[in-house]
Amino acid sequence: MTQNQSRIIPIYSSKGETEAFLAFPYLFNRSGEWIGWVTPQRDVYSVLGYYAGTLTNEPRIVRKRATNALKPRLKSPPHPGRISIPATIPLAPLMSDLTQSMVDVLAEEPERLHTLDSGEFREDLD
Repeated sequence: MTQNQSRIIPIYSSKGETEAFLAFPYLFNRSGEWIGWVTPQRDVYSVLGYYAGTLTNEPRIVRKRATNALKPRLKSPPHPGRISIPATIPLAPLMSDLTQSMVDVLAEEPERLHTLDSGEFREDLD
C-alpha cells in the first residue's frame, strides 16, 4: 500500500453524494484523478494552487460566497498520480444546513477543483 492510499476519506456534497476523496494531503475526483490538496489548516487548493475552500468536519468543502480577500496562490505539491477508489463508501453523515453566505464547492462550483489537463485557470500551452 502506498503512502497516499493508507487512508482514503470520502468527501461529500451537501446532497450526501460522494464527490471527492482525500488521501491527505491530496484530493481526488471519483475517477481517482488528482484535483487538489488540503493544507494542515484545512484550506483546500486546486491542482494549480488556487484557493477553493475549506474542508469541514462533515467532511465537505465550503467557502464564503463573496470572497473579497482571496488567499494567495500556493505552489502545488508534487503530482501524486492516480488512486484506486474504494469499492464501498460509507453513507454520508447528516449535514448541517449552510448559511446563505456559504457555498458547497463540490455541489455548486465543481470547476474550482479540476484535473491538471482541464479547467479555466490552467495555463495555455502555445
